[in-house]
Amino acid sequence: MKRDSQKSDTAPSALVDPAWLEQHLDDPDVVVIEIAGMGQEQMPAYKAGHIAGALGWDWKAMLWDSHARDFPTPGEFARRLGAAGIGNDTTVVFYGEPVQFGIYAWWAFTYCGHRNVKVLDGARQRWQTDGRALTGDASAPREAVAYAPVSRNENMRMGRDEVLAALRDSTRVILDGRSAEEYRGERVGAPGNPDTGALRYGRIPGAKHLMFEELLNADKSFKPREAMQATVEARGAAADKGVIAYCRMSHRATVLYFALTQLLGYDNVRVYDGSWTEWGNLVGVPVER
Repeated sequence: MKRDSQKSDTAPSALVDPAWLEQHLDDPDVVVIEIAGMGQEQMPAYKAGHIAGALGWDWKAMLWDSHARDFPTPGEFARRLGAAGIGNDTTVVFYGEPVQFGIYAWWAFTYCGHRNVKVLDGARQRWQTDGRALTGDASAPREAVAYAPVSRNENMRMGRDEVLAALRDSTRVILDGRSAEEYRGERVGAPGNPDTGALRYGRIPGAKHLMFEELLNADKSFKPREAMQATVEARGAAADKGVIAYCRMSHRATVLYFALTQLLGYDNVRVYDGSWTEWGNLVGVPVER
């Protein structure tokens, strides 16, 4: 059965529900993109059934630089979007498989400077739970357009040296979005995945554990605001404190970032996108277990 939305007639900030998206599937100014994350390299979920008209993108190929572990330069970002038929004013709606990769794409696009970026609440899971159809039909490519390069939003991101300095800053809270096993130093990879990615096990000293799924319902949609507020405050996060979010490679951390900034109104949040695959391989940095 479809679940009615209280906000289906308008699009709330950066989060849209299935009803809103269903009403905009034929809007030429809206592009829907399914992001295939880890374990989806051959895009089996997308091929089996996706939202009608949605493009299918591999997360690393489309969101990262082709050589460096970094994001595309403004010029390359503009080239990729223009080639995909996305203009500077196009509204892009992401959903991911798994869910965190759609939110990571929202974060990466927003960081790279695209203005109109949204996340489908609950991704494929809520879409199907609400009784909406998927299709296996190939989506028609969009005609290429011109895209003018834009500046990055550097205040969304934090590097390792800034994180190291923040360890001595009592006005900052570090949130670790990984599994309990990773946080406790028992694994460096999430349960069910290869235990690889770093030479050291553990966490950034002082980090508070907030597994990203604690902010989500069973259908992968975000929990009510009050529940999320209580959860993040229990870890010491507050609107008057700076928050640093990290995980293993930053995908799960962007779920924390999205909830804090877009749904709870925090304005001093940054993602350490090097996350544990960088920190756990650095020489000389402190590690806590």
